[in-house]
Amino acid sequence: MMNKIEHIGIAVHNLDQACDIYEKLLGVGSYKTEEVGSECVTTAFFKTGDNKIELLQATDEDSAIAKFLAKKGEGIHHIAFEVTDIYAEMKRLSDEGFQVLNEKPKKGADNKLVCFVHPKGTNGVLIELCQEIKLL
Repeated sequence: MMNKIEHIGIAVHNLDQACDIYEKLLGVGSYKTEEVGSECVTTAFFKTGDNKIELLQATDEDSAIAKFLAKKGEGIHHIAFEVTDIYAEMKRLSDEGFQVLNEKPKKGADNKLVCFVHPKGTNGVLIELCQEIKLL
């Protein structure tokens, strides 16, 4: 079950410039920047109320974000949903006929396990599932 929109991911060419824009736009600074090696991106997160924005800059020209930017330019890359059990949600969506792009979740930014659902089955929107990694 999807609990809520966790964040909206926005692909950008220059993270520093984009951070300046979003700091002015939202009236708050980024609360976290992080490099995610598995996705070849550097991210910056902003939070206003319960809402989060993730800015993504490619760190490798062969990464998914670099390819997205080359094809579509800057803009909304994905919508992420918070889930309670990412494994169960991956199975549920697969059983419903959606193309889940990961065999198993991987560590993503902001202390999350993540996986993606192909945009072909979701009216052109890349969907990310996120589950917080709980430390014992």
